[in-house]
Amino acid sequence: MGIEIERVVENESSSLPLLSLNHVSFVCKSVSRSVTFYEDVLGFVLIKRPSSFKFEGAWLFNYGIGIHLLECNSPSDIPDKKSVINPKDNHISFQCTDMLLVMKKLEEMGINYVTAVVEEGGVKVDQLFFHDPDGYMVEICNCDNLPILPLSSCPLKKLPYKELSPLYGKEVSKVRCAMGEENLMMENLVADMIYISF
Repeated sequence: MGIEIERVVENESSSLPLLSLNHVSFVCKSVSRSVTFYEDVLGFVLIKRPSSFKFEGAWLFNYGIGIHLLECNSPSDIPDKKSVINPKDNHISFQCTDMLLVMKKLEEMGINYVTAVVEEGGVKVDQLFFHDPDGYMVEICNCDNLPILPLSSCPLKKLPYKELSPLYGKEVSKVRCAMGEENLMMENLVADMIYISF
């Protein structure tokens, strides 16, 4: 029984070594007004901002993400707040466990919002959209109701590796998806168990 020798090598793809989303940044007409909004409405906490910046701003943090607010040079730099809430506009989105509680809070605070429902395969996702003081769109949703289904047949990242050709001993570059890697490991384990049992 021939044994294939494989070597896993460093990922040679052009993807960057990113970890997660760190922060989003918004230019504001009034940083203090926007700080109040993000604290009172969304529960963010004001955190220390480096003092070396030469312009007004504020940093907030919660839910594993930062929001950086930057004071604009002139109020005319920011377009007037949009009167119509358009769910197809650029926005930031937050997962939520109780949509009714959020709606109640927004109503108590006099914040206008629109709702939408997305349905896929019998699963419903509730969404609500509203503007911050400068017209930036915020979405609250229970999007985690939808399963994350990859479009490719390989559900995990593809793993590049180099393999020694059993015939010539040369390295052959191949790409195998992680599920294929798992299947190969199981096949090798079964083959080893059979080999040991004889």
